[in-house]
Amino acid sequence: MTDKKLYLKFVDANVQGIISLYWDNAPETCKAIWGALEKPIRWQTTHAIFSGPEIMMGIPEENRNFDPTKLPPENQTIIPEAGELLWYYQPKNFFKIDPTEFWEVGMFYAHGGRTFGPTGWIPCTYFGRMTEGLDAVAEQCRKIRIEGAKIVEFGRLA
Repeated sequence: MTDKKLYLKFVDANVQGIISLYWDNAPETCKAIWGALEKPIRWQTTHAIFSGPEIMMGIPEENRNFDPTKLPPENQTIIPEAGELLWYYQPKNFFKIDPTEFWEVGMFYAHGGRTFGPTGWIPCTYFGRMTEGLDAVAEQCRKIRIEGAKIVEFGRLA
């Protein structure tokens, strides 16, 4: 196990949470996400439609430095805990309603979430958990449902 951690920050509100990675349970996914965040990303984060209390962001093209099809299923579940972060890859034309490729990082900010999509249950790899600042971050997540998308920065903790 390593003590490398990530952060997720709501830029305009200056609210940040610290994420401990599941290096023991999802080592390949942690390595891939860590590598992709050599430079922090900023993303217009939206609220999930199907899965409950979850915000979603993508990994922009300039940060995509691994092959998502080579990542093994690791530490998967359909019922996440509050604060857990997931990795999900959607290839082109996977869903009838969405023909785009998507590299997703999602964070569940409260209990009651599930990884359920338009085709049913979708097991996802859980690679970390917000261990500091979850209450303040969750407050910002809830605001997305009323106020709309918010800019989030996601990166390595220095």
